[in-house]
Amino acid sequence: MQYAPVLNREQLIDFATMQYFGNVDSKNMDAVLDCFHDEALFCVQTAFTRHSGKAEIRRMFEDFFGAYETIVHRDFTCTVDEAHGRIAASFVAELHDAAGEVTLLNNTNFWRLRPAGDGAKFQEVYVYMSGANVLV
Repeated sequence: MQYAPVLNREQLIDFATMQYFGNVDSKNMDAVLDCFHDEALFCVQTAFTRHSGKAEIRRMFEDFFGAYETIVHRDFTCTVDEAHGRIAASFVAELHDAAGEVTLLNNTNFWRLRPAGDGAKFQEVYVYMSGANVLV
């Protein structure tokens, strides 16, 4: 099903890179979850995992936030389908754990947004991860 587009190209990029990943990087759980519809689907395609609904997505992020002292998403290359409210981004995920170990991942996310109020929220997220799944 296609949804009526409500965000333009710049707004889609801002939503994915700043509102979503900016809040993931600062571990702001409420703001991260506010990016998702209640029944959103979050899939890590390369690990065959799926999280359905905000409760499962919250639990996934609680574990992720607890596993790393510092989370940085950077070097975004975005491709936008403004007419259908979709965006893809390739980026580097840099994760630092409490022991000082650094994990670098080259990932690509595909997002499908659905109208919500006067904006949009993620309905579906598909993640392709270059290494071991850190979003379990």
